[in-house]
Amino acid sequence: MARVLVIVPFPLGESGMANRADQLGKVDLGPGIEFEFRGVRAGPALLDSGHDTGLAEVALAEVGIRAQEEGYDAVCIDTMSDSGVNILRSFLDIPVIGPGRASYLTALMLGDTFSVLTQWDGWIPIYKKGVRELGLESHLASIRSINMLPDVDNLLGGKEDVVFPLLREAGMACIEEDGAQVICMGSTTMHQAVPYLQEQLPVPVINPGPLSYKLAELVLGLGLTQSRKAYPFPNVPKPEMLAAMMEAAEASERAVKGA
Repeated sequence: MARVLVIVPFPLGESGMANRADQLGKVDLGPGIEFEFRGVRAGPALLDSGHDTGLAEVALAEVGIRAQEEGYDAVCIDTMSDSGVNILRSFLDIPVIGPGRASYLTALMLGDTFSVLTQWDGWIPIYKKGVRELGLESHLASIRSINMLPDVDNLLGGKEDVVFPLLREAGMACIEEDGAQVICMGSTTMHQAVPYLQEQLPVPVINPGPLSYKLAELVLGLGLTQSRKAYPFPNVPKPEMLAAMMEAAEASERAVKGA
């Protein structure tokens, strides 16, 4: 049985983690693989700035740095920012999958242009950075947002009647006005809206979390992992530093909440 660790970029409680794990119901996976979800010990609030994405890099990397030692066969990152992916790929021999890069490249197997459909303006820089790093600016038709503050714990629960039609309207604008041939959902926190949008929109809609799980299954089945030429192992690895940083961060968060 292959084991995959899915790293969530927030320190969520039981209900929040269950909402994330519900993504597994959106993809057909073989019987020989299982997924375990784990949140960070401390981290960013919303991933809406350079400040937050910097914190996320360290927080997610610390969770996954021991994944290989713990017996996992692959790691998936549960955020379109792909936070921690480069650090973990440089340290681990097991494959590390980020849904941002995976979404954009998969979109180009299904069409020539794609749009990112997102919930909040604060996440737009994440997509611009990811597309720019891949050199795909000419294939990006647009980024459209309905600009509603995200709830990283409850996700879209209870807001379906309002949010889903707004996402459909924005998605149609991506297609009809911007020329998108594929839609990439802008966050794994939006997965609850994907079945609705896949029925309502006339182009493929990529669900980033389930895509990353299927890709983990694929690369494990093919015996593939990231290239050491692209992601060299550090000459002086310091996983203990990451652990110490996050231990101090966790203690600081507890102190703030208890104040």
